Formats: sequence, structure tokens, C-alpha cells
Amino acid sequence: MTFEQGCSDTERAADAAGRAIAHLAKAIKQLHRAASGGDIPQVRKASERLLAILESTRQEVGNARSAWPFSPDEEEAYLRDEYAADLISTAKAENLQIQQRDGGLVVFPSIVRILPADRAVRINRKKVQAIRPSHVVKILKAIQARKPKAPSHTFLEVLHRTYRLLAGNEYGKTVALASVYDTLTLLPGSATSFDQTDFARDLFLLDRSGVTKTKSGAICSLPASTGTKAARGTLSFVAPDGETISYYGIRFSEVSE
Repeated sequence: MTFEQGCSDTERAADAAGRAIAHLAKAIKQLHRAASGGDIPQVRKASERLLAILESTRQEVGNARSAWPFSPDEEEAYLRDEYAADLISTAKAENLQIQQRDGGLVVFPSIVRILPADRAVRINRKKVQAIRPSHVVKILKAIQARKPKAPSHTFLEVLHRTYRLLAGNEYGKTVALASVYDTLTLLPGSATSFDQTDFARDLFLLDRSGVTKTKSGAICSLPASTGTKAARGTLSFVAPDGETISYYGIRFSEVSE
């Protein structure tokens, strides 16, 4: 039993209970109508029908209450061990590419992290409690279809300020992006809400945006290290076409007047 199947079975059971309750409400109206006119044969008929429908309704409501197939322990275990595969399989059926990276699931331009103890996922920085795989895939596709909220030029200004701090008197040299990330996440807990995969995603969006010039006129470049893919401190991100893009360093240079 997959999580998607469990949600589907529970949804069907809820629908059946809803239909039974609707039938019960209709039978009550029929009894009310018969009584309001004093039609005794119809009162007896409606009363008997009401009793039969009530028993059926109790059964359907009971089925709905017990339809969810996972116990609390099974929920957490499934989310920890099997949910990622369930989500990837569902996404594949919708032509949505998902790559596993550093404990997260990368779905350009989003990063999904599973939170088993909370019965939730985090999509980028937003915690989502509605985690049926097909529902999460709809959310990811909607995010993919809209423009990023964080403007690349804003991120570039943040990188420039951090670069100045790290480069000091050697402005113009290449600074490792891993050092930039470490500086940006010095505050306790900041690395949890903005980890290296988040940082790599924002670098990718900046790289592809074509934005390279700061407000002060400095020009940004992202030089690669020799053997970048194997270099220590290299950051990587998966592009929409599945290609892995690697980043190592950053350099700013002043434009001479």
C-alpha cells in the first residue's frame, strides 16, 4: 500500500459516506413531508425507509473512519523510508523530473524536504501539511510555471556584500562559494532554513538570469576550479533538463570609468 493509494481509498470512502448521508437527509425530508400532511401510510413507509438508510449510513461512516490504512508509527516510517519513491513515481507519471540531492528532492526551481515527525514536507521554505503525492506534484508544477519570487539582482547584491567581507583588501580574487555560504549562514539555525541546496539553486537562477552587474557597477563572474566536479567545496544543482551544473567560486571586478 502506497501513501497515494491510501489517500485515494480514504477519499473514496469519504465520498461513499457523503452519499449515504445525503440519502439519509432525503429520507428525513420525505418523513417530514408525509407528517406535515397527515399521510399516515406514507409516514409509516418513510419511517421504515429511514431506519434502513440509517443502518447503511452508519456502515458507510464506519468504513470512512477506518479507511486510512496507516497507524501513526507506520505513517512516520513510510514518510521516512518510502514516501520519496512514491512522490518520484507520481511525478514521473506527470512528466515532472525529480532528482535526489543531499537528503532533499530537487524539482526545478523547488527543493522538497520530507519531515516524517511532522507528517509534512517543506517546499523551499514553506511547510506543507497536505502531502498526498499527487497534490504535492500539482504544487510543484504550479511553482515551476511561475516566475521566481526572489529577484536575481537582489541575490547578487547579497553576494557582493559577502564577497567584500571575505576578499578584504584582495578585492578581485576568486572566493570559494562554500565560504560565501558559510558566512551567509553564521546565525544559529540559518543553515536549516537555507542549506547548500537552496544556495546552489539561487546561484543557478542568478547564473541563468544574465544579471551580472551590481548597483555599484561591479561585475560578477563564477569561475570554475580545475576539475570542478571533484573539487572540494563544489556546489551542484540539477537543471530542468536533468543536467548537473557545478559551481566553485565567485569573483567581482570593478569596471573602470
